[in-house]
Amino acid sequence: MIKGIFKGSPPDSTEGSSRRLLVYQHCIPLCESGDLQTEVAADIIGLLMLETQTLPGPSLAKLASLFVEAIKVGKMGSGKSLELFPTVLTALSACETLSYGEGELSGEEYKKQLINSLCSMCLPHFRDVPVSSEELQFVVEKVVRMFTKLDLQEIPPLVYQLLLLSAKGCKKQVLDGIVCYFKEQDVCQEEESLDLEVQSIPQDQLRHVEGTAILHIVFAIRLDHELGREFLKSFKTSYGDLCPFSVALLLSVARIQRYEEQVFDLLKGAIIKSFKDEQLQQGSKFLQDLLPEHCSLARMILDTVKNSVFGWDHVTQGLVQLGFYLMDAFGPKPGPFGKTTEGSATIARTPNQQACKLGGQVLLQGFKMHEPIRGEILDQVLNRLVTKTASPVNHYLDLFSDIVVSAPMILLESSSKVTETFDHLSYLPLSTVQGLLKAIQPLLKVSMSLKDALILVLRKAMFSSQLDGRKSAVTGFLLLLKNFKVLGSLASSQCSQAISSSQIQVDVHARYNSAANEAFCLEILSSLRRCLGQQADVRLMLYEGFYDVLRRNSQLASSIMQTLFSQLRRYYEPEQDLLPPVKLEPCITALGDQVYLQEPLAHLLSCTVHCLLWLQNMRRSANPNTDDSGGEEEEEGEGYQSELQTILESMTRRMIKSELEDFELDKSAEFSTGSSVGVKNNIYAVLVMGVYEILMEYNFIKANYSKSCFEELLELFNRYHKLAEILKEKCGKGRVPSNKSPRSLLSLGFISTLLAVLFRDSSQSREEALSVLRSSGEFVRYAVNVAVQKTQQLEETGHTDGPDGQNTDRTFRFLCDMTSVLMWRYTNIPSVVEDAGKKEKRSSLSLLCLEGLLRIFTTCQQRYPDRMAQLLSTMALFMFFACQQRALFTQLSGGEEEFNSKEAQLLVSILSVLSRQLKPSSQQVAALFSRSVCFSHLEDPAFAKGLLSLLFNLHVLYKSPVSLLLELCQDIHSQLGDIDQCAHHHHHHHHFNLSPQLLVLSQVDKVLDEVDWLIARKKSQPSSDKSGEATQTAGRQDPIEKAVMLQLGTLLTALNELVQTALLPGTCTITLLRELSRTYTILTTLVKYVRMLFSVQVKLSGSHLTPQCYSFFSYAQVQLDCRLFAAKAKLLRETKSIPNVIFSIEQYEKYLITLSKKSKVNLMQYMKMSASRDFRINAVTLDAALQEQDESQGTNESQDAEEPKEPKQKKRKQ
Repeated sequence: MIKGIFKGSPPDSTEGSSRRLLVYQHCIPLCESGDLQTEVAADIIGLLMLETQTLPGPSLAKLASLFVEAIKVGKMGSGKSLELFPTVLTALSACETLSYGEGELSGEEYKKQLINSLCSMCLPHFRDVPVSSEELQFVVEKVVRMFTKLDLQEIPPLVYQLLLLSAKGCKKQVLDGIVCYFKEQDVCQEEESLDLEVQSIPQDQLRHVEGTAILHIVFAIRLDHELGREFLKSFKTSYGDLCPFSVALLLSVARIQRYEEQVFDLLKGAIIKSFKDEQLQQGSKFLQDLLPEHCSLARMILDTVKNSVFGWDHVTQGLVQLGFYLMDAFGPKPGPFGKTTEGSATIARTPNQQACKLGGQVLLQGFKMHEPIRGEILDQVLNRLVTKTASPVNHYLDLFSDIVVSAPMILLESSSKVTETFDHLSYLPLSTVQGLLKAIQPLLKVSMSLKDALILVLRKAMFSSQLDGRKSAVTGFLLLLKNFKVLGSLASSQCSQAISSSQIQVDVHARYNSAANEAFCLEILSSLRRCLGQQADVRLMLYEGFYDVLRRNSQLASSIMQTLFSQLRRYYEPEQDLLPPVKLEPCITALGDQVYLQEPLAHLLSCTVHCLLWLQNMRRSANPNTDDSGGEEEEEGEGYQSELQTILESMTRRMIKSELEDFELDKSAEFSTGSSVGVKNNIYAVLVMGVYEILMEYNFIKANYSKSCFEELLELFNRYHKLAEILKEKCGKGRVPSNKSPRSLLSLGFISTLLAVLFRDSSQSREEALSVLRSSGEFVRYAVNVAVQKTQQLEETGHTDGPDGQNTDRTFRFLCDMTSVLMWRYTNIPSVVEDAGKKEKRSSLSLLCLEGLLRIFTTCQQRYPDRMAQLLSTMALFMFFACQQRALFTQLSGGEEEFNSKEAQLLVSILSVLSRQLKPSSQQVAALFSRSVCFSHLEDPAFAKGLLSLLFNLHVLYKSPVSLLLELCQDIHSQLGDIDQCAHHHHHHHHFNLSPQLLVLSQVDKVLDEVDWLIARKKSQPSSDKSGEATQTAGRQDPIEKAVMLQLGTLLTALNELVQTALLPGTCTITLLRELSRTYTILTTLVKYVRMLFSVQVKLSGSHLTPQCYSFFSYAQVQLDCRLFAAKAKLLRETKSIPNVIFSIEQYEKYLITLSKKSKVNLMQYMKMSASRDFRINAVTLDAALQEQDESQGTNESQDAEEPKEPKQKKRKQ
């Protein structure tokens, strides 16, 4: 019927066209009503679409209006007839003119009006309408603006339709619009959560909507790779555009295989750049004041982890990959020869360490929040611990330990994975085994099966053919003994374990009782006794661990002491009349020609003495609380204690009587490491010295300030010192002289106490006894030397030998005590008084104290950064004033004879370490260091360099050092003179110190780094050109531009001073040429990309600096020519510096000409014509050469023919 109506209604006639329109007007509502079958409705719409092209313009306009009205009032039921709408719009755009209101419009313009009214209502059908790029952009912008007006639940469908529309173009606008909307929502959410008011949008609702939007975008990118490329391109230029939503989106896109590598490379680059920028900003007060707070990408990534808990399963896999990617890429690397450097893993200082730490945080938070990925994280961590044996795995051990602490019960569900790892223990490096076993201690207390599996593995390892395997077994057993506390043990401040959780607390007491624990511990001890017949390294670990075991489990005292006592007896000579009291021969073993240490006797004695002293202290304090039931054990304990005391007293008496000849270690003994006898004597000497030290410590503690005991102690020291001197003398005679003394076995706690009584104890009752020790200068020096050695060991490894060496709290307390004592000693006894009449080469006691202080401050800064304030709380001001008084007034104001270079250097080093604790507002500190101070005693390079570095470090805390640089450049210029004056007087300042010049040039480099960074930041802002021009026209300059201009202006003036200075040939000249090249490159970048108008800087560079540069080139060229025959290869590289600078200058001038033309400002008026350097005759040089030639001809006729040849060769090379 409809076909018949169309057939009888010709479109040419008015009546026919109006009849056709009537059919359309009736059929469209009929199709929408739902009364017709779907197939019939589809056929009708298909027929109407075919006939649409025949309708005249006015009919099409009415038909389009009908659709718009129906959409507005919501009459479109099934939406079936909307398939016709794009066809109507296409036909409409082909019309030439249409009446619209009172005027007329073309069909294309009429279509635009319809689109404008429709884009808020009918987005899906735009993808079927042919639209121009301008129209599409208009639609996208309008829809994006609507986001804020819509309800949150309506956003995902709209995002989906927008993404479909992006197939036509405007991909960047679509993606940017979606990301910006969610970025704004996140910011609003954050502000609302800070205000603690009722949230306008519930957080979970927003996160679910974000998750759905991410799924839509990822789906669109899978289908349209152009969209994916556009998405990644928008983040490559600047990480500042990233936000938690876009990070989540990137991680979801990473699941598409073709984008995976690109996404992780992009994130890796952005993260490391973010940390580097943060570091640069934190190190410069100038940048901090200039720029707002740094946007932390690390915080965004951690926010993404937090947000992913709202059902973002598509993001979690990407988070796991990112975490391991960062830890693998930025984790610690093996040192030279595959050695792993022991260091503090807790403090992340460099950008790489921070990135690695971020990876660990992402994985830890992911493990806590998402159950599905726990198994994978645990698998990958344990796999890396087992497989990465050649590189350090501290970061993975830290992560594993954190996982155990945060979720021990969850981890027990995967205990089979941990058990599998145990099988590899005997093949892993010792440090990995120690870290792994420490980490799983909480689990062992809860899981019987895990503990049994570990003990089985450790027992096997005890009989391993590999030494490291047996050491791992000892480590494991000792850790078990420390952590399985036998109830009834004496309380110790160290018993409380840092790792604890409510679940573990409940289970320990439910599952284990004290009897079971005691049996378990005694069983382990019996296993450990077998180690006493193994290599020295294994025994050493045992002796170092027994003391800590005893402190945690005093119930095991009897068993431990019996073990140590029976072992000590093997090497003790019971006959009281025989000397020496120890048998050294059983302590070594021979294998062919090689001699090895079998028994570390000194460590055995040390362990026995410290265990004995601790037990006596604890029993004394706990005695009132013991009941009668332990009487028998008490008597047994007292029995071996009294016997041990007798042995130690006998040992002391006989060691004093023993001469070195008794140990076969007199001056005639051989100590060369090339022969077996020399090696044996070296081992004997170290053992005997260790025994002397342990006996000194024991006798000091037992002496109770008795004069006779202290005299015995001094006798022991004299014997020790005599042997130490022989060893030093003999070892120093080799081809490689060694001043390294054996590591002292005195404990840090004892050294701390000893220094305090030697220097600060003024009680009358102890005066007489202490005067015995104080009278020996060598003993006092020895005490301070050991303190320095122990602190150095702590700095390098994080622990010291002896009791409490692993205990960070006690170690820190000892350091605090030593600091106050050494400070007092240094400030109260002047080194001038101390050194009177002494002409010795070695350091004075004051210098040793100063060295000790420097070591302590450096160690605390590295190992206890959070406690530096605590260390300095009582002595910060005191320290500064003391240092200033001693260094600046005594040292610098004194004459050359009184100046002690080493003391001044140490003071400057200490101030440099402490200056890092200063707040930026401490301007008065920098004011104390005037330029006159810096340039005093310049002939001492190390001191001048240290003091200048300190000056710059202090200056940079509160402002840019560029003004200070200018002053220093003027000083260097006045000191060294002009290049013109220097032609004949170059030798006058050959002794002048290089350090200040090189340091000033390195600071120029740092200022250029900051300027370069600011320009790069400016370049990465897409709207900077427009905003910059707008603000400049309004008479206000952008603060970044203004700062860059000021920095460059001052720097150009400073460089202008340096290029007129007769710098020393070599490094200084080459470095200056390099800085000049870099300066001109930065000026070129400024002109080329940022297009800033900076006439003052152009004038400074053009009329002042560039002409002086060409003079300096001639001066530098002469220097190079003079040295050319001395070292050709190196100098040939140096000669390239001058052409590089000239190229930079010419590039700068080239782009300046371009900018002048574009800006209609004649910037070239300041530039002078460059000198042609292809052919030049320097009149002064020519006269000097001719004069020299005449003189040589007059003095020696025979060389007339040969002399002119060399200058000719030089000219050709030139």
